[in-house]
Amino acid sequence: MSEMDELMAVFSMTGGDRAILADAGTAHLVASGHSILSSRTVEGLEVLAKETRSGITAGIRVTAGTRIEKPVHLCFGVVHRKGTQRILMHVTMEDGASARFIAHCLFPKAEKVKHIMDASVTIGEGSEMRYSEVHYHGMSGGVEVLPRLAVFVGRNGKYYTDFTLTTGRVGKLSIDYDVTAGENAFVELVARVFGHGKDEIKVKEKVTLAGENARGMIKARIAVEDDATAEVTGITEGNAAGSRGHVDCMEIVKDRAVAKASPQVQVNHPLAKVTHEAAIGSVDRKQMETLMAHGLSPVEAVDVIVKGILR
Repeated sequence: MSEMDELMAVFSMTGGDRAILADAGTAHLVASGHSILSSRTVEGLEVLAKETRSGITAGIRVTAGTRIEKPVHLCFGVVHRKGTQRILMHVTMEDGASARFIAHCLFPKAEKVKHIMDASVTIGEGSEMRYSEVHYHGMSGGVEVLPRLAVFVGRNGKYYTDFTLTTGRVGKLSIDYDVTAGENAFVELVARVFGHGKDEIKVKEKVTLAGENARGMIKARIAVEDDATAEVTGITEGNAAGSRGHVDCMEIVKDRAVAKASPQVQVNHPLAKVTHEAAIGSVDRKQMETLMAHGLSPVEAVDVIVKGILR
């Protein structure tokens, strides 16, 4: 089986549809390790991707006024048990542009794999970008994933990102996102992760509300069981008049797992407002009892509750 076939098998398992690769109206980029396997652009979307000695570099640009109707699909992964994937990516959304990206990061057999993503995003005036990222790391826990992201959202721009890793093992995950929002910009960062075994989860997300009336939301939903650990840091700064931000962290802990939450808020302008809430604990007993009254076993009830907070 080729690397493309192996990657696409897992791609399908995580909700992807291989048929999109044959759709002339759908843009995509597929890479395994440091090899680019397939790519396609559409009108208004420019992709310059190349293989280097140290990894893959990709420059993506959505031209001014372009609204891409179909999602742009990205698929990155390592199909072997050992290996490294390093991706350097910059996305530019020119003024008035709009696009949705769906990324699948797949490491189905990983025993000793490292995935490093260094990305930057520039969103122009009145532009909108949605980025959904789904991970599958196999069942061994032998993956180390290090995504780093820097984003600037211009005047009246919108940026949404959603990171999901709820199937299989996590391994070691260290998210580091830093987003700056300009005047009237809107930012939403969502992370959903379920850790098992001895998985290690670190999520650090920062939103700086630099422009007047900028708005930001950081939302983390983390569950850990067995001997897994999680540390979540959500930071929001309100630096301009009318800026509004909120940090919302919820973590569920089972067995011997350990979870920490550090919501940090800072206001540097008298007309800015930033709020936070964090909750860490075991499964709610009343919810357990209600589900068990409907015929679920204790294990099934816990599973339903955990999946519910990860939606």
